[in-house]
Amino acid sequence: MHPDLLAGSAGFEDAGVFRVDAERALVQTVDFFPPIVDDPRWFGRIAAANALSDVYAMGGRPLTALNLVGWPRDLDLELLGEVLAGGLEKVQEAGAVLCGGHSIQDAEIKYGLAVTGLVHPGRFWANAGARVGDVLLLSKPLGTGPVATAIKRERAAPAVVQAAVAAMATLNKAACEAMVDLDVHAATDVTGFGLVGHALEMAAGAGLDLELRAADLPLLPGALDLVRAGVTSGGCNRGKQFYGPRVQIAAGVDPALADLVFDAETSGGLLLAVPERLAAAAARRLADAGALAQVPIGRFLARDLDAPHLRIT
Repeated sequence: MHPDLLAGSAGFEDAGVFRVDAERALVQTVDFFPPIVDDPRWFGRIAAANALSDVYAMGGRPLTALNLVGWPRDLDLELLGEVLAGGLEKVQEAGAVLCGGHSIQDAEIKYGLAVTGLVHPGRFWANAGARVGDVLLLSKPLGTGPVATAIKRERAAPAVVQAAVAAMATLNKAACEAMVDLDVHAATDVTGFGLVGHALEMAAGAGLDLELRAADLPLLPGALDLVRAGVTSGGCNRGKQFYGPRVQIAAGVDPALADLVFDAETSGGLLLAVPERLAAAAARRLADAGALAQVPIGRFLARDLDAPHLRIT
C-alpha cells in the first residue's frame, strides 16, 4: 500500500484518506443511487447528503463535489434540473464547491456525488478504532428503510414520509463539527448495511464485542408500525441472512425492532465511539448542535470468543 494512503479499500472505511503533507489529507468518496422519493428536488438533496456524509464520517470537511448522473433519454430535463438544484443546495450548505460532473444516458435515473474533503492526517476518524468501554452514540433516528419501501408501495402516511425525508436530507455536518475536537476513537455512518451491518463493522474491525440497548435506539415516527405491517426492504432480508449468525438479539426485544435494525438506511446518522468519560459531554454537544438524535445506544466490550460480536438487549 502507498505510504500516504492512510485509509483505502482495506477494512470497512467510509472514504479514502490520502496524506498531502503533515497538516492535510484528502478525503475522497463517491456515492449515487436511484430515486427513493417522488419529488426530484428532495431526491437530489437526499442523494447529495448521503454522499457528503462519508466525509463527515471520517471527521473531515467537504471541499469540492462533482455531480454523477444517469438519465433516461426521453425523460424531461426540467426534472433533472430539479434533482441537480437539490444536490447543489446541500453542497453549498456543506460549504463545499460544485466543480461540474458527468452524465450518461441510462434506463434508470441515478444521481449522486463524488466528494473530496480535507482532514488532518493524524486526526481522521477510522472505522476500527473503538476501545473496550467506549460508548457508542447515534446522531439520527433509524427507520428510513421501511419508510422508503412504504413510499414505493404507496403505503406511507404523509407525516411519516415528511419526517423521514427531512431526516435523510439533513447533513451530518453539525454532528461532525460538534465532535471534531473530542477524543472520537471510531466512527462510521449508517447507510446501506443498516444499523447491524455498520455496527458489526466497527466491532469486528476493533476486535471487540458491541452491546446495543434496544430501548435506547432512536426511531423515526411510524417506522416501527410499518415493519409490524410487513413493510421492509429487500435489504432487511439480505441483512438478516448475512449478518444474522453474528448477532444475538434478546428474547424480550420487540420483533419489529429486531427486523428494523437489519434494514438498509439511506443518509443515516453518524455512529461515534467515545470514551465513557466523554459520553455525556458528547451527547450534550450533539443536542446543542441540533443533531436529530444524541443518545448513547451501546458499549464496546472485550471480545468473548463464545459469543457473537453484536448483542442487542
